[in-house]
Amino acid sequence: MPRAHLSRAAVVAAAADLADESGFEQVTLSAVARRLHVQAASLYNHVRDRAELLADVHALALDELADRIAAAVAGRSERDALVGLAEAQRDFARTCPGRWAALQQPAAPSTAGSPGAVRVATLTTAVLRGYGLPDDELVHVTRFLGATVNGFLALERSGAFAHRPPATDVSWARALTALDTLVRHWPTTPDAGAPR
Repeated sequence: MPRAHLSRAAVVAAAADLADESGFEQVTLSAVARRLHVQAASLYNHVRDRAELLADVHALALDELADRIAAAVAGRSERDALVGLAEAQRDFARTCPGRWAALQQPAAPSTAGSPGAVRVATLTTAVLRGYGLPDDELVHVTRFLGATVNGFLALERSGAFAHRPPATDVSWARALTALDTLVRHWPTTPDAGAPR
């Protein structure tokens, strides 16, 4: 029988908080149980195993990120919306590092189809549609956007940019300007702009 004060949501929230404080790789059933002051066996009433717990943290992070993106892009279009989208991700990565790390893991099928995943994808697509891109190019632009933002944030977090001025905020602003320019001039055929 599940403990009265425990719920699946409470277990997942505790795991997500632990990820933020100690690192995503530190999230285990025993560590979460210690955080909740219960026996690890109590958690099996709520989650099947560590893999399911980590998938639930991933889904929670998607829900929370979707909320931030929605607030950041509301009423905006083109560059302003693109900047809002990217800034929401950067802020989330900085304030919730363990949750952000969860987002960098391959998504379980249930996570990929979760409401949060659908919302993040829908919001991202809406921002890019504001540029008038053809529908068949949206997946390519979305992948490029994700690679650029995630790559910058991973290098920033690792300290790779810390060895020389100017501050990374300056480079981040330049990167967002470059992204806006590139999306406005996105090639719509595989060989567009290729050297002959």
